[in-house]
Amino acid sequence: MPTELSNEVLKGFSPIGGLKRQNLEALVKKTTIRELEAGQLLFKVGNNEKHTIFLVTGSVELCTNSGERTIIEAGTPEARNAICPYLPRQYTARAIDDIEYISIDSDLLDVMLTWDQTGNYEVSEIENNSDNNQDWMTTLLQTKAFHRIPPANIQAIFIRMQQVNFKAGDIIIKQGDEGDFFYTITRGQCSIVRETPLNKEGVKLAELGIGQTFGEESLISECKRNATVIMTTDGSVMRLAKDDFNELLNEPMLDWVKYAEAKELAAGGAIWLDVRLPSEYESFHEEGAINIPLYFIRLKLSTLDKNKTYLLCCDTGRRSSAGAFILNEQGFDTRILHGGLNTSELE
Repeated sequence: MPTELSNEVLKGFSPIGGLKRQNLEALVKKTTIRELEAGQLLFKVGNNEKHTIFLVTGSVELCTNSGERTIIEAGTPEARNAICPYLPRQYTARAIDDIEYISIDSDLLDVMLTWDQTGNYEVSEIENNSDNNQDWMTTLLQTKAFHRIPPANIQAIFIRMQQVNFKAGDIIIKQGDEGDFFYTITRGQCSIVRETPLNKEGVKLAELGIGQTFGEESLISECKRNATVIMTTDGSVMRLAKDDFNELLNEPMLDWVKYAEAKELAAGGAIWLDVRLPSEYESFHEEGAINIPLYFIRLKLSTLDKNKTYLLCCDTGRRSSAGAFILNEQGFDTRILHGGLNTSELE
């Protein structure tokens, strides 16, 4: 019978076993036990995938290119630690018999361990359903962009967030208002709707659920809200004030480049992504640039390639930095043109 993943299983591994109970429970929800048949390879020498692997059942043979061999058996003191945690891996790992193992994103594990150990802050301090707490927090921690934030900032972000409850149909932010908070959904769902001159009822831009975020565009670009966010179910959000957002979350996520560096990146395969309006884009734009206005970026994520680097640009840098924040949250690699397309740096 397959092993069922639980807190007790994870406690058997180091350093996972030292996590607080709430964080162990969150990790259980985001991890699965995998199976591998006897004789199959777990990984080869030189493997660089950032996954931390623990053996749950069975045994694994480790072999170097020079022929040195080691056997790891589940349940032994050696198996408490990750298998070949250092990259690139120095061994080829082959299952001796049928095995079960867990593979955890190394960046996620590192963030969780650091978060767990950087103070007395507990998840339980947020007054909400425990399961939902873990879902939204773990979802945030799993975003690649969050891995770029200093650990102390992560702790401060969760401490400074404030919980607000809403009923279905409540408006969280309204198009045209000033931006004051960044939001993360902790319970329920909401819709992002943008009013246009031809559609006063609004065009639905996105549906968001637990762990997803909104409200960053106007905070970064210092413009009025460009859409309305409405709760479609009863729910709750955690909000982070504008100054805290810019200090703790925004700046660590953004990579700015000068025009000369951007041109070099473009020559090497990076793609210009112009987030201005189509009329601005038609007036002038970088050769080869694609145009996705800022307010459409969430809708167009599926058309972009996560294997590419995107050079975001606008007139001043404000809108492109807001776009970069959204893309970074989704795991894209971005750079932002410093000063924008209107700067004298282009000369």
